[in-house]
Amino acid sequence: MSFGFSIGDFLAVIGLVNKIRKDFVGAPSQFEDISNVLRSLSIVLNDAEVTVSEHELNPQEETDFRDVLDGCQHTLGKLQHTVDKYIVLDSQQTSVGGKLKRAWKRLSVEPEDIRDLRSDVNVNIDLLAALTGRLTRDNTFKLVRYQEDKEQQAILDWLTPTGYAPQQNDFLKQWQAGSGKWLLDSAKFKSWLGTKKQTLFCPGIPGAGKTILTSIVVDKLSSHFKDESNNGIAYIYCNFKRQDKQTLEDLLASVLKQLAQARSSLPQTVRSLYDKYKSMKVQPSIDDISTALHSVVAEFSRVFILVDALDECRVNDSCRAKLLSQLSQLQTSCGANLFATSRFIPDITERFERDTWLEIRASKEDIQRYVEGHIDELPRFVRRDLDLQQEISSEIVKAVDGMNVASYPVLEDFTNCNRFLLAKLHLNSLKGKRSRTAIRDALKTLPTGTESYSCAYSDAMTRIKGQLPDEAMLAKEALSWITCAKRPLTTIELQHALAVNGGQAEFDEDNKSDIEDIVSICAGLVTVDEESGIIRLVHYTTQEYFERTQKNWFPTAEFDITTICVIYLSFAVFGSGPCDTDSSFEERLQLNPLYDYAAHYWGHHACQARSAHSKVIEFFHHKINMEAASQAMQVYKKFSWDDRYSQYFTRRMTGLHLCAYFGITDVAAAIIDFVDLDSRDEDGWTPLFWAAENGHEGVVKLLLDTGKVEADLEDEYGDTPLWWAVRNGHEGVVKLLLDASKAEVNWENDRQMLLSWATRRGREDAVKLLQSACAS
Repeated sequence: MSFGFSIGDFLAVIGLVNKIRKDFVGAPSQFEDISNVLRSLSIVLNDAEVTVSEHELNPQEETDFRDVLDGCQHTLGKLQHTVDKYIVLDSQQTSVGGKLKRAWKRLSVEPEDIRDLRSDVNVNIDLLAALTGRLTRDNTFKLVRYQEDKEQQAILDWLTPTGYAPQQNDFLKQWQAGSGKWLLDSAKFKSWLGTKKQTLFCPGIPGAGKTILTSIVVDKLSSHFKDESNNGIAYIYCNFKRQDKQTLEDLLASVLKQLAQARSSLPQTVRSLYDKYKSMKVQPSIDDISTALHSVVAEFSRVFILVDALDECRVNDSCRAKLLSQLSQLQTSCGANLFATSRFIPDITERFERDTWLEIRASKEDIQRYVEGHIDELPRFVRRDLDLQQEISSEIVKAVDGMNVASYPVLEDFTNCNRFLLAKLHLNSLKGKRSRTAIRDALKTLPTGTESYSCAYSDAMTRIKGQLPDEAMLAKEALSWITCAKRPLTTIELQHALAVNGGQAEFDEDNKSDIEDIVSICAGLVTVDEESGIIRLVHYTTQEYFERTQKNWFPTAEFDITTICVIYLSFAVFGSGPCDTDSSFEERLQLNPLYDYAAHYWGHHACQARSAHSKVIEFFHHKINMEAASQAMQVYKKFSWDDRYSQYFTRRMTGLHLCAYFGITDVAAAIIDFVDLDSRDEDGWTPLFWAAENGHEGVVKLLLDTGKVEADLEDEYGDTPLWWAVRNGHEGVVKLLLDASKAEVNWENDRQMLLSWATRRGREDAVKLLQSACAS
């Protein structure tokens, strides 16, 4: 409540009512009605006081209540004055102190003025009751709406937890005001914006600023249609580091989620999809997502779908091709407008041959704006010298504009191939210079030509090596983690990873480095997305550079990461084993930020590490910690209503089980003579099951070559390793199991022959292998 209105205002009126009610004690029957009305007013005032104290009033509500209370006080004041007319001093009665007592006059009917005041009090009662009732109804409505919104958000999060708004905000923050205006002002963009069923394909070479321009287009659409609720906008930022998460189902579900969120109420088709799959506790199929998406898109008059960095979309399961096919169908049937960016990849450019193209480029003016906008990041003597600033801007633009495009045949007519990324790298190379002469010398040696990126990155690494030894080591460790991580890392995950040392039994909080210091010593090669908290390399080309040169800069990265992960998983804090409740499991993940990553990916790093088997075997000796890590590795809260989801994991997995799960062949070979090869976990799976399901041919061959494993063992559901290999399309494993000669190809699962199952599901290679085995 605002200043000048408070609960004290209610208490003052309630006190006045109670005082006047006491005056009516012993009053003649003609005052009974007014006394009863005052009692009602007292009750309503008390109810209103309680209601108002429990709610936050808006300014209008405060004004309404203040007016009614003022009316009550005015009426009660008149009543108090009027009542005095009907009371006299009785000379025949005195109080204990000898004072005359007040007595009521004798009346035959209720006085007219009292009757009028009674009517006024009733009006105040009605007004106060109406305001209180409205407040209660409004807040009940708000509560109902809150519950509906909460349910709606739960359904949308069930579609996919992925959201691209944080990335959109981060990218937009990197935009230099005024840059990219050429695109928004182009005739091709305006035509695309104003016409339904259009596609605008915007290819560009690495570092041309495609992602930032995509964020500008999203922002333009959002502002252009902000007052038009019947226009939908959905966008996707593909990321090579998220390819395992950005499946076709997730990408389509994300588009559906964004468009459904734009409606005033949840579309019925989305709610129906939720109702259909809720009881089954599985994710919806691609067909059902697509059907719902078509239905929701049809509810809008215009729909715009934007996909950035198609070249970073996964291709191993035809995800990219299928995504483009789905979006094309949406355009054909619903008139959606499509916007896409990509590097010049033939498989992608061929898909857009008949569409409108607008090559993304950074003009000289854009580059100059960028440099001038970041000049204050350079040493102080630069900020005080306007001539030097102009010289820096001019030389960087000249170096960037000197890119030779001969190696880009598709860009022969595209002479202005300026690059924001290269300008950024050049600017970063000047940050440590101590004098004007040093700045000018550096400007003279700025790399140009097709090798500009490699030269700029190598120069950055040279500057990192020139730092203090501890700083250089920390920078290399940070870059190795960010480069080799199997998924994007948060800042706190990286801090924990860099703080782990060998021989630790618990995490040392005092050994963490500040994230600002980590970013500072990495010579501009890493950046932090503020919205998501992700720390990443500045560009895709940075990742490609380090993948090419990893042996030079951090050759033992995979070994080091494997070691840190297993040390972290072996901490004493996890010695209690798996968590018994969802809350305790979630608390464990929250208090130990690297635990989730370490549990999920230690084995993937171990597969690529040389001589890591001693560290892994040492981890296997911590059996309780290993079981706890297995829980974190397997459980996943797919649905908001999942109860006890943290308990849905396979227990009693041995070290060999984990080697088979990840495909760590060298570690499996090191321990194979010392363990039970057919040891069963809680679900009846032997290590061969895990290796067959995940397609790890090396481990499967290793186990079969021992001659000590039973290839035809069935789990508690009657499934065999061969069935899982066929189901998941691992033809190499299928051949190994069939060649073992024990596998029974006429085995049935749910009364369907394995061969028939493989045929219906299009496993052509597996079908040929099974047919050959049957014939023999």
